Amino acid sequence: MNARADDLDALQTTLAAEHAAVYVLATLGGRASQDETLLAAISAAYAEHRLRRDQLTTAITDRGADPVAAEAAYDVPTGLDRSPRIARVARETEESCATTYAWLVATTTDEMRRWAVRALNETAVRVLTLRGTPEMFPGAGEYADR
Repeated sequence: MNARADDLDALQTTLAAEHAAVYVLATLGGRASQDETLLAAISAAYAEHRLRRDQLTTAITDRGADPVAAEAAYDVPTGLDRSPRIARVARETEESCATTYAWLVATTTDEMRRWAVRALNETAVRVLTLRGTPEMFPGAGEYADR
């Protein structure tokens, strides 16, 4: 994955989003153990976000920059004692990542853009596995259903 110098801010922002996703999904996975289907979906999402985080870290390091560090902690909603609530928080996490990846697609070119498109597509599919609804343009906000 190669990045141009002007892609660095977008990569750092996306890495920050991945740090948050990894943290939140790890927390959710610990709460979803009674629902095997939900646990499998969250575990798969967690593994994918860790992979993407590591790929972004490498891309940033390859550009000679220091990757943005993870925060010590992230806000995780309370009341995570039922599967529907856990699934909703996981879905919201994926939707947030989709928005970040849509922005990365818009601000990068070449191989980095192809990588971001794949990440966006995979994130959009995970939203569906977490009981989300399909969108014409995942992560595009106001353009989502046009």
